[in-house]
Amino acid sequence: MGEGFYYVDIIVFALIAGFLVYRLRSVLGQRSGEERQRPNPFATDANNQAPRDNVIPMPDRSRVVTPAVPVDEPFSLSAGIVQIQTADPSFEEKRFIQGAGAAFEIIVNAYATGDTATLRPLVSDDVYDSFSGEIRRRVAAGDSHETHIERIRTVELLEARLDGRNAVVTVKIVSDQMNVTRNAAGVILDGDPNRLLEVTDIWTFARNTRLKDPNWLLVETRTSN
Repeated sequence: MGEGFYYVDIIVFALIAGFLVYRLRSVLGQRSGEERQRPNPFATDANNQAPRDNVIPMPDRSRVVTPAVPVDEPFSLSAGIVQIQTADPSFEEKRFIQGAGAAFEIIVNAYATGDTATLRPLVSDDVYDSFSGEIRRRVAAGDSHETHIERIRTVELLEARLDGRNAVVTVKIVSDQMNVTRNAAGVILDGDPNRLLEVTDIWTFARNTRLKDPNWLLVETRTSN
């Protein structure tokens, strides 16, 4: 009789424990592997393809002035890549080019839509101040921008060097774009909605090679058009 009650007690406690586990999982949730994470433009998937997003260029970028990265003296691209790989053996030219193209898409999309939360972790303080200042200016003026990139033609490495612990890489991004700026009344101030232009952007990225974070920050932008 005593042993019967003993086994009943075990079963009851097991049922209570199972119910508590169920309630905790329903309140705290389970990791399904699909939780949203901040995109890393310089990470690649299993097919070695960089992540992609909607392509929207920065409207009226001529207003944005970002500081130039100082270069002490001319340095060959191949020698600079070797320097960076010595400090960071994981650096691969092909992967970096893919990441730079993906970062271009994410950053220009965030800039065009005024998404400063996305911009903040992807650009340096100086670049962020320039971009956010221009976003505030166009909102205050009531300007609107219609933009579209037909395609990105090329992403090419121009310069690479190691500045102390910081790897610094400059790329040239050539794309076919349509850009139109309108005022609050809808009058076109600049651009042509029926015309594509070939635009060349020169972007410089930097990363502290002593950190485990694989993300590069955009530290300078300019156009050669």
